[in-house]
This record gives sequence, structure tokens and C-alpha cells, in this order.
Amino acid sequence: MQSGDRNGPPNRLGPHSAKSVALLSVTGLTKTFGGFTAVSNVSFDVGEGEIVGLIGPNGSGKSTIFNCIAGMYVPSAGSVNFAGEEIGGLSASRICHKGIGRTYQIPRPFRNLTLLENVALSAWFGQHGKTVRADCWRQAEEALAMVGLPTDARTTTDGLGAAALKKLELARALATQPKLLLADESLNGLDHSEMEQAADMLQRIRSERGITIVWVEHIMGVLMRVVDRVVVLDHGEKIFDGAPRAAQSDPRVVEVYLGADVAA
Repeated sequence: MQSGDRNGPPNRLGPHSAKSVALLSVTGLTKTFGGFTAVSNVSFDVGEGEIVGLIGPNGSGKSTIFNCIAGMYVPSAGSVNFAGEEIGGLSASRICHKGIGRTYQIPRPFRNLTLLENVALSAWFGQHGKTVRADCWRQAEEALAMVGLPTDARTTTDGLGAAALKKLELARALATQPKLLLADESLNGLDHSEMEQAADMLQRIRSERGITIVWVEHIMGVLMRVVDRVVVLDHGEKIFDGAPRAAQSDPRVVEVYLGADVAA
């Protein structure tokens, strides 16, 4: 690990100390597509209760790592361990059932269903049918209330703006009852006020629900205010793992984001 306090400021951690056994451990992760290596030998841990930012320029491998963790891709090499169990190569549905929820950059709700139905369906799927219908409706209402969307049974997706669609995407992920949330560009398309609200919401999800979060984001200013630690990627390789303040002064991170001339 490079410079920086791995755990971040103590008062920013969630209900569980990041010094405990890692909830998620990515070790030597590599993903190739034909002759192209998208991710090369990347390793990092996420402690229970942490909010970790996974950042880097476009094409640095962030989404590829998310897809390997969440089961969209099978790793070419390396290990993805969640709660003491190897999950690399499992299907996306099995990984969801084990307690990993994720959002997507582009929300795609079921337009023929109401907000409550969208989220209740996620609750049913996320628990693999091991719950009763009444609990699904209750969990859907709780998730919608958490993100600030209407909980009545009649509200549809018609006319939802970018911020509301992002909130619905988040509510659907929360309804699966995850231990770990993979938040993929939750601020994209939002104005400054909406960005601040979304960032505060992620902090509240951690503090009130005890959910560990890995957050991929391009908008650095807001992310750096929220996360305990950042993992920085460049061309598929990890170049930094440490506290946000240390990342902002790290020469290689500055070079990646601002260019060699500015870094010098």
C-alpha cells in the first residue's frame, strides 16, 4: 500500500472498525479481453463499515473491476473473496444472493411498474424468494423512504428526472438487503445540489444500515468529502491506496488527473 492512512479519519468510519477482517478482499485481479488487458494484478481490501472510493480516468479499469466483483465478468486471474468465501466466477444472481448489491450508471427501471413494485421486485429477487410478500412490500417502502422517494403504491416512473432515477436505482439495490453496496457513478447527470444530497445519502446508508460501500465516481470533489479511503487506478493498474488527503498530494495521482506538466 502506498502513502496514506488506510483507515482514514477514525470519526468517519461506520459502525464497524475497518481494522477488522476485510469484508471484501480483491487479490491479484486480472481481466483480459483477447489480447487486451483491462485490469492487471489489482489488489485491495475493504473493511466492514468503510466507504471506499474506486477512482481513475476513463478506461482505467474501474467498471471492469466492479463487473468482476458483481459477477458480470469472470476474472482471468486472481481472487475475489467476500465474507470469507471465494466468489470470483460466480453468476451475478448468486453473488447478489450472497449479499452484494450494485447500482448501474444508466438506470433502467421497469417502466410498466410503479416505484413500489420496482423496488419490491428487487427485494424478492435479492432474497432468492426466501421471504414473504408482505416483507417485500415493507422493505420496498423502507428503501424508498431512505432515498427520499414516494412510498405510495400509485407513483409511477413517468416524468422522473435524472436525480429521481438515480434514487430509484439505489432503492432497488438497497432492497436486496446487501452487506456490500457497489455504487457506480451515482452523481453522473446531477447538479451540484443533487450531488451533495446523493453523497449525504450514501453516508446515511452506511451509518443507519451498516452497509459497506465501494463507490466508483468521476466527480472527485464530492467523493473525497465522503470516503474513508481511495483506491486509484490508471491503465488497469493500482497506483495508490490510502486516505483522500494523501491522494490529493500524491505526485502520480496528480499526474494521472492533471497531466505531467501540472504535476511537475
